[in-house]
Amino acid sequence: MALTVDKASKSFPGVRALKDASLELRAGEVHALMGENGAGKSTLIKIITGVHRPDGGRLLLDGTEISLSSPRDAIRLGISAVHQERNLIPRFSVAENILLENLPRRAGLVDYARANAEAKKYLEMIGLVVDTRTEVRHLSVAQMQMVEIAKALSHEAKVLLLDEPTASLTGEEAEALFALIKRLKAEGAAILFVSHKLEEVLAISDRVTVLRDGETTLIGEPIANMTRGRLIEAMIGRAERIAVVRPPKPATGAIKLEAKGIATAAGHRDISFTVRRGEILGLYGLVGAGRTELARALVGKDKVTGGSLSIDGKPAVIRSVEEALKRHRVGYLSEDRKYEGVVLLHPIRFNVAMTIWDRLAKALGFQTAARERKAAEPFARQLEIRTPSLEQAVGNLSGGNQQKVSLAKWLAAKVDLLVIDEPTVGIDIKTKAYIHELIGKLADDGLAILLISSELPEMVALADRILVMHEFRLVDGFDNDRSYEAMSRKVMGAIHRHADEAVAAE
Repeated sequence: MALTVDKASKSFPGVRALKDASLELRAGEVHALMGENGAGKSTLIKIITGVHRPDGGRLLLDGTEISLSSPRDAIRLGISAVHQERNLIPRFSVAENILLENLPRRAGLVDYARANAEAKKYLEMIGLVVDTRTEVRHLSVAQMQMVEIAKALSHEAKVLLLDEPTASLTGEEAEALFALIKRLKAEGAAILFVSHKLEEVLAISDRVTVLRDGETTLIGEPIANMTRGRLIEAMIGRAERIAVVRPPKPATGAIKLEAKGIATAAGHRDISFTVRRGEILGLYGLVGAGRTELARALVGKDKVTGGSLSIDGKPAVIRSVEEALKRHRVGYLSEDRKYEGVVLLHPIRFNVAMTIWDRLAKALGFQTAARERKAAEPFARQLEIRTPSLEQAVGNLSGGNQQKVSLAKWLAAKVDLLVIDEPTVGIDIKTKAYIHELIGKLADDGLAILLISSELPEMVALADRILVMHEFRLVDGFDNDRSYEAMSRKVMGAIHRHADEAVAAE
């Protein structure tokens, strides 16, 4: 099955997302789609899957023009997608989400035994071990991503669109996905692969199309003809900018946060560390190590069951994110920006100002759009948020610009400590370099930062010290000398050593 997009155009209020964009997917081929955040990649995928109707252009399936009114139309024609935004129902089980479009029935009722068996088959294809009866809301972000992929596989599509499928996955999970992609390709599927990770694109793709500002700058170029430099130039219109790496330096600022013997409801025990002003403290571990759960407990989203916290040298008990902000000037940039970082249906100025509404409120206790706009403008400029207006709904922005909005609200609040969880997941190479430099500058200006990242190169480039977490325990910590090879050996050695000790103790 072959799918062609012929000169598709699409505009939203104040934004031209696509202009005469073209793409051709062929059976038995992996076709990469690349571009910066905001280039139009997700919009193009939503047109192919019936989420959006194009303003102009044509869609052809095996040479015949088609018209899609909904995602169900696309599924019926053999087109399925894993979107960058998750489309799972949190209170439904894993099996219910995977088979939502085709739940097996018996005597008019859902046959859950069969549903669980069928769902397990698709989970096994991608190497995810999880109880199919578990409600999706209890899964990690990475596990949710894998369920999305299993859901797409359940449609047995001939055209499969993968929008940033590895953004939340470990290296091992990504390798399992690549093996699956190769198998589907051998079976004749046409696969569109969207990723900001150039190494992945160069390794797995047959051809590549590049979007820049909604227009195609490369169409179906054989990947064998491409280099990293040529791809970047096609995406951003110039050569790659070399990111500035912070020089190693000792942490000499005052202690902002001190944790002693912390235990949590999630399973942490005896967690102790300090974060100083002007320091970036890295918390590294494989997906599932307990890093995000610890961050959530520190800012009051989950429960601390033991130990003590001190902020600015004073005992602190934090019961909510609001209390963390208002009483202790602590902010939390969640890894799940679409569900916890921003309010997609509201405008940019609303999202940036939400952390300072009490400051903006008049005597009657309410604030105005004009006050929000005035407060948000300097941060929109500082972070170079690409938008025609601060009235633009955040849901209409690219992933990179949504992350900038999420960061802007904490800058507006003037926090002293910022917990940053996976700051550059699903973000293009240009925006990633910008966010790295911004995080470094914030620390240089005296902000205390607790940084969580699954990308070891990112951790080595930014952190002053790196703590290593494995199975909800802190197993080691190192001063960061910025040597990737040396730090990688130390960090991964600590993880494997602890894993070996755990096996020996069983």
